[in-house]
Amino acid sequence: MRRIGVGVIGCGVISKAYMTAMKRFPQIELKAVADMRSGPAQERGREFGVPGMRVDELLKLDDIEIVVNLTVPLAHTDVSLAVLNAGKHVHSEKPLGVDMVEARKVMELAERKGLRVGCAPDTFLGGGHQTARKLIDAGAIGTPVAGTAMFGCPGHERWHPAPGFYYLRGGGPMLDMGPYYITDLIQLLGPIASVMGSASRPRSERIVGNGPLKGTSIPVQVATHIAGTLEFASGAVISICMSFDVPKHMHAPIEIYGTEGSLLVPDPNRFGGNVMTANIGCDWQTQPHSHAHTEGEFRSIGVADMAAAIIGNRPHRASGALALHALEAMEAFQISSERGARIKLETTVERPAMLPAGLSDGQLD
Repeated sequence: MRRIGVGVIGCGVISKAYMTAMKRFPQIELKAVADMRSGPAQERGREFGVPGMRVDELLKLDDIEIVVNLTVPLAHTDVSLAVLNAGKHVHSEKPLGVDMVEARKVMELAERKGLRVGCAPDTFLGGGHQTARKLIDAGAIGTPVAGTAMFGCPGHERWHPAPGFYYLRGGGPMLDMGPYYITDLIQLLGPIASVMGSASRPRSERIVGNGPLKGTSIPVQVATHIAGTLEFASGAVISICMSFDVPKHMHAPIEIYGTEGSLLVPDPNRFGGNVMTANIGCDWQTQPHSHAHTEGEFRSIGVADMAAAIIGNRPHRASGALALHALEAMEAFQISSERGARIKLETTVERPAMLPAGLSDGQLD
């Protein structure tokens, strides 16, 4: 099998998970890492046995075909454009851009250059979510008609050593955690037709609770509690809430209600987890996983799938088009809240192809 060379730009907290997971996929090989700061790049490079360098140096390397953009949200667009202008495919951390204007720049340049854009999250390719998809497609709960999606926590300042970017433009619970939930819902139910939402910002500052900045006040510039409905082209209506203002709750991450039964979908920020169904008049039953990638960290599966798609000349699943559609839906919640009106989406997307059942970890075709 031909292996695709991969470079990483951005050596922050999430980079270790990505680079560790890359070792599990024979389709890709980490070649080099870079960061705007030389120290983190050198440190990550030593940790994973690859060169650490400046961004401009990495973009000149001929043995790198895909660059993974793990910078902070406000830098996503500029870095992705630089990668594409260097003639390389790009896979970005979520969101694809801090708004649709920025994200469209990336998609339009990639189209002109004949290059691929991928974007996190790729957790929907995990075995828990692929199993849920298989059950829906097989009619296990009949026709999906409704559901719920819920994420709530007190805020990332509790644990992250430098959480300021979570509360600036491009941050907030919808753009930070919403991509996991909305992307999974799209792969389960298809494209979103319209959005209605309400957004609030109860506090104008937060206090860092961990690391060297502990006790420091950080400004809050975005809504931190967003709720509303996603109306799918299929007719299904999902109630959703994404919040950094919830001390604790007991809601399941995602529940789908069909004409014949209900489905509990595991945490979309994880790859595995229990999948449960309950038909009308019956108790909940845990369903066996039909797909691989359930135990452990696979936070490079989307990159590996892009590599396999390049080799096999097929569409990749964690695509820029999927991320763009999810971003439009997420952005629409704030617009809907401000206008007090339903927002019809302009973009659409086909559900990404389901992974084949019965493969082993690391296999994608």
